[in-house]
Amino acid sequence: QVQLVESGGGLVQAGGSLRLSCAASGVTFRIYAMGWFRQAPGKEREFVAAISRSGGNTDSGDPVKGRFTISRDNAKNTVYLQMNSLKPEDTAVYYCAASLVSFTVLKYEYKYWGQGTQVTVSS
Repeated sequence: QVQLVESGGGLVQAGGSLRLSCAASGVTFRIYAMGWFRQAPGKEREFVAAISRSGGNTDSGDPVKGRFTISRDNAKNTVYLQMNSLKPEDTAVYYCAASLVSFTVLKYEYKYWGQGTQVTVSS
């Protein structure tokens, strides 16, 4: 049974940092590209960052470029999202997801999803 479990969310002041983690089980982690998405109340789920199977390729959405960094540790079956210089508009539920496509930023190409972790940034 595939399971993705996010952790590390919470309440932080604007300008602060958080590091999200997503632990995978029930999958051969290294064959999956991994991504982070977020969904704010009343908005569609949007792409945040993606990383290829080996970690050699990464990409991030325009709203977070230069502030958020995705990384992975295949030995620990874990993907991370380092979030710096947080803004109130970053407030959302953050989801990690796994895709069998080698590298993708497209939401519909992600097969497995976690339950999400809440990030709240106060002004």
